[in-house]
Amino acid sequence: MKKLIFISLLLFNELFAYDRITGLPFATRSEVIGQNGMAATSHPLATQTAIDVLKSGGNAIDAAIAANAVLGLVEPTGCGIGGDLFAIVWDEKTNQLYGLNSSGPASKKMSIDYVKQQGFEKIPAYGALPVTVPGAVAGWSALHDKFGKLPFENLFNNAIDYANNGFPVTELIAYYLERSSSVFKDYKNFSSVWMTSGTTPKKGEIFKNPLLAKTYQAIAKTNGQSFYEGSTAAEIIKILNENGNPMSLSDLRNFSPEWVEPVSTNYRGYDVWELPPNGQGIAALQILNILENYDIRKMGFDSAEYVHLFVEAKKLAFEDRAKYYADSNFSSIPTTKLISKEYALERNKLINMNNAAKRFDAGLEDGDTIYLTVADKYGNMVSLIQSNYRGMGSGVVPDNSGFMLQDRGEMFSMDPNHKNSLIGGKRPFHTIIPAFITKDNEPYISFGLMGGAMQPQGHAQIVINLIDFDMNLQEAGDAPRIRHMGSSEPTGEVMEDGGYLTLESGFSTDIRNQLTKLGHVLKDEKGGYGGYQAIMLIDDVYYGASESRKDGQASGY
Repeated sequence: MKKLIFISLLLFNELFAYDRITGLPFATRSEVIGQNGMAATSHPLATQTAIDVLKSGGNAIDAAIAANAVLGLVEPTGCGIGGDLFAIVWDEKTNQLYGLNSSGPASKKMSIDYVKQQGFEKIPAYGALPVTVPGAVAGWSALHDKFGKLPFENLFNNAIDYANNGFPVTELIAYYLERSSSVFKDYKNFSSVWMTSGTTPKKGEIFKNPLLAKTYQAIAKTNGQSFYEGSTAAEIIKILNENGNPMSLSDLRNFSPEWVEPVSTNYRGYDVWELPPNGQGIAALQILNILENYDIRKMGFDSAEYVHLFVEAKKLAFEDRAKYYADSNFSSIPTTKLISKEYALERNKLINMNNAAKRFDAGLEDGDTIYLTVADKYGNMVSLIQSNYRGMGSGVVPDNSGFMLQDRGEMFSMDPNHKNSLIGGKRPFHTIIPAFITKDNEPYISFGLMGGAMQPQGHAQIVINLIDFDMNLQEAGDAPRIRHMGSSEPTGEVMEDGGYLTLESGFSTDIRNQLTKLGHVLKDEKGGYGGYQAIMLIDDVYYGASESRKDGQASGY
């Protein structure tokens, strides 16, 4: 079957500007293979930091924290300590998965009425109002307290050194920084941190962030306490209050991450794991449950039949995502029912293989990011995702800090009857999701894919590429992707027109024409297809893959 897929994909081999002796024509590189440890992140300096930590005696959890700290400096367009964090950890000692939800809530004093009193009918994308409690630093502390091996303070050495002495800015980050400057250049402190020479740094330019170095030093010495109770906390509250957000020091001080049970579905013999809401991970499981009822392998990767089926399954899952996914501490979320095989069979009856649906209703009766994964010689594996939302975040940069605060509060609904309605102390619907696959109760693949609503779509496509289309770990990420937009949203928007479909260039004109005949609206969009990293364990050997659409790197030893 793999040979047939290869022959089929050769039909559009002319689209690719390289010739590989092995593998499928769209593969950008071979998998990285290592025996003692592996790291895959969206930036080489972060990957190398993780390997440094592993070689110095640290475990995968230590290395992931260290790599994430570096990413907050070198890739501020996707993450940072002003944002939230989620993780799935395979702990070799206990032979089980652990889930961490370190997403922060809105201020206790925040409410729908408060937002309206500020003159808004909808929570704005930027400014102080959408800022929620940043959870990333508390997430690092929680991960380290439970699983860490090296002293917490030692994990920030590389990040502090690069912040003080500088690092060369990579191509994609230079592009996103320049684009962000058009939005944020007039926001307080943005220019003094990221435009010290009058413009954002260009590719290859050495960039320093000494303020972030000082913030990291305080975090390292206090196990993160300074961020929620010390001088950094005071600066966060000061700038938020000055700009209309009622967050208080008690909002920061009282925040603690939540350890949660990962949830799963079995897809053709493989257990695919996600975290439960307030994140959107179970949408990937819902998609897979529907698709398992079809012979996707027979359809073929490059078929209009498969793309059409995938999009319709996504539409169905996203209607439930819009209605039900929210903070489970405030609403009863029917997670078990939503990811059941029986429910998938009922929803599958709504799919018309000859026509694209304009709308679906939710079933039952009742939104740039970084992703990294690390594995160590002990058998521990970490799947970690972290983000500020909307790229860099809200535009709010606390004084003397060197980082920007997230704007996740934008993802609340202003409908008081919605499960995801804005309530003080509540966590908003969240887009960032880590994933994991086990086989016969043993760790198999730690993976993730960045990019707002693309994430559950991407997770499902990675699983399908690996299992149905027999791709290797790198090919599964390099394969051209499907992206459907315009579904109903947890913020209140409703799909009435079927949304629209974008396909990467690997899909042929013939397939696009067939999809148009089925009723899909196709648009050409460059970017937005996510950023993938993964580690696979087979017979005590690690395989690593890194996203060709990013600046990243997989490395092992």
